[in-house]
Amino acid sequence: MVEDKIHSFLASNVNITDASDVATELNIKLFIVGGLVRDLIIGRESREIDFLVIGDGISFANAYAAKLGVKNVNVYKTYGTSHFRIGKFNYEFVGARKESYSRDSRNPVIEVGTFEDDIARRDFTINTLAVSLNKEDYGELIDTYKGLADISGKLIRTPLDPFITFEDDPLRIMRAIRFASQLNFKIAERVFKAISKKAERLKIITQERITDEFLKIMASDIPSVGLKLMQDSGVMKYVFPEISVMGGVEQRDDQHHKDVFLHTCQVVDNVAVASDNLWLRFSALVHDIAKPATKKFVEGTGWTFHGHDEIGARWMKGIFKRMKLSFHHLNYVQKMVRLHLRPIALVNEEVTDSAIRRLVVAADEDLDDLITLCRADITSKNPAKVNRYLNNYERVMEKVKDVKERDALRAFQSPVRGDEIMKICNLEPSKTVGDIKTAIEEAILEGQIKNTYEDAYNYLMQIKDKFLTLNKN
Repeated sequence: MVEDKIHSFLASNVNITDASDVATELNIKLFIVGGLVRDLIIGRESREIDFLVIGDGISFANAYAAKLGVKNVNVYKTYGTSHFRIGKFNYEFVGARKESYSRDSRNPVIEVGTFEDDIARRDFTINTLAVSLNKEDYGELIDTYKGLADISGKLIRTPLDPFITFEDDPLRIMRAIRFASQLNFKIAERVFKAISKKAERLKIITQERITDEFLKIMASDIPSVGLKLMQDSGVMKYVFPEISVMGGVEQRDDQHHKDVFLHTCQVVDNVAVASDNLWLRFSALVHDIAKPATKKFVEGTGWTFHGHDEIGARWMKGIFKRMKLSFHHLNYVQKMVRLHLRPIALVNEEVTDSAIRRLVVAADEDLDDLITLCRADITSKNPAKVNRYLNNYERVMEKVKDVKERDALRAFQSPVRGDEIMKICNLEPSKTVGDIKTAIEEAILEGQIKNTYEDAYNYLMQIKDKFLTLNKN
């Protein structure tokens, strides 16, 4: 079965045959290794083809590129690697090597090595599988460290001593958790012990690399697999300390788990079922991030977390900066955190149109994502309670739909712009201009006037003298 998958891939990819031909012409040994072989066996799509060259990997890559008519070859002489792209596949080339490490750096000292040296240096047994592209044994699977058995057993192991593996390259700690999360594999007991023991070594890894692995965990089908491994191993306190301290924080709420961390994991998983949007998943992760800091016991009520939504939103800028996250997504995440309690507060029959308008305006084009997050935030084990809360959100959305049908609020702002206010009122750019514009917007939100240019203009003419008098004073 495994052999059939490998031979089917080789037969369907003429470029692989060309690679074998070039290797024969150059009289070198050539193998496909790592992720592609693993994913072929698992039945998972892969777009990376890693070639292991027993010899000069860069020279082979250049000769192979010339045969395929590829002109742009990226060469990294320091590491003896090359790369180019054809169609949907990335082709990576490395000469066989062995590595040694110093304690203060994950960057290895590289020496020319054998096939056995190169396979031994790889991170996990599931990534040590190789397929020969040599004429005498073309397509043969080489399984030096029982990687095939570990794929079958859904197990993450290291080919060598895991304590040394993670001491040498601590980033492999994050990679082990990432693979476990992506593939829904278990981490071998000794490997997990080594992760826990060596977690502090992550301090020598650049933040960008840690964050990249972390976001891949968040993009998994079931992100909580990785999140819980990070928490249980102690890795979380080095990667995301604000999430780490959620563990064991009790909350009293029929809608939620008692433990804030476990509740958060379930919310992230719920969002993952509903959406591939990575930043909505991230918002789910951080929506209750300020609960430990705002926790207070109130007699007769239990634990409360007043203000955790606003405080959590304010923390986001510092977290984004520290974790080297793209600031392009900051406003979105802040909005989700700040507003995640707002919709459920609008269930009451007496809620005014004004309150609904303010939610629509605040959420803007992200209203649907906000409601997805709010639905995901229901983690009670009681089906009746879950249904009751879901029905409440349906009622909110019916109110939203009703108000939106009557108002034009999707891209809300004062129909009378600032430059027009300045011209009519003979004002320079100033706070007064902003105050007038805000007053018009408030009148629309309160339902005093319609969201039209004519009504806004007439309202401006009514209120402008009051603001101009205040400006003079």
